[in-house]
Amino acid sequence: MDLVLEAADRHLLTPYVYPAGWPEGEPCRQLLSLFVITNLGALALYLLFGTLSYYFIFDHELKKHPQFLENQVSREIAYALRSLPWISVPTVALFFAEVRGYSKLYDNIEDSPYGWSGVFFSMLSFLFFTDMGIYWIHRGLHHKLFYKRFHKPHHLWKIATPFASHAFHPVDGFMQSLPYHVYPFLFPLHKVTYLGLYIFVNVWTISIHDGDYRVPRLLRHVINGSAHHTDHHLYFDYNYGQYFTLWDKIGGSYKSPTSFEGKGPHDYLRKLREK
Repeated sequence: MDLVLEAADRHLLTPYVYPAGWPEGEPCRQLLSLFVITNLGALALYLLFGTLSYYFIFDHELKKHPQFLENQVSREIAYALRSLPWISVPTVALFFAEVRGYSKLYDNIEDSPYGWSGVFFSMLSFLFFTDMGIYWIHRGLHHKLFYKRFHKPHHLWKIATPFASHAFHPVDGFMQSLPYHVYPFLFPLHKVTYLGLYIFVNVWTISIHDGDYRVPRLLRHVINGSAHHTDHHLYFDYNYGQYFTLWDKIGGSYKSPTSFEGKGPHDYLRKLREK
């Protein structure tokens, strides 16, 4: 995040926003800047990719499903917009720790002990590490001690749209993002790679709520896509994973998507039309 902060300071904040006597490295200024940048960035990612997905990928026929709620899209957006600023508060604290040099993020490829191969390996390990972390956090949020208070609001959307992707209770949203932020404090990671992965995970979160169930046949039971996550919303106790089905299979919570078996939401709508 310090790359974004540096760019913002150089091109906008220092010349046009902050008084000349307020140094760029001053902690209060960094916290304030990070809070604004984090919120604007999250809002831009959510609304831009959510809108593109909603209009160009999401099948609007799904809005005719009996479990699609009245005014659901506007309700999803409103819930997300209320939650994102609260989610950003602990997120900014972690970004601040990164900016102050407490993480293992590095600037240059030569700083990696394994060069480009280390950068590539870190991308894979980031995905597998965060997939594992999210699986167990997500599953834990389904426990009766936490579900009703924190995770149930996200399950209000049985037939989700891309705008449901960030419609979480703030505690729920932050907890499920925690593995992304923890990784660079435990393992070396290139700063540009981290920024790219951070964007990717937000887009992926939108994609698994877009109702588009097309996955290459060979990867259907490997990649945790929209078909798997749709069944999670519909049937509750299955498919907690984020990118892969590995931990669901290990944890005994894997469910083959109903849409792959001719029993998904689109099939239900087809049967209704035939009647």
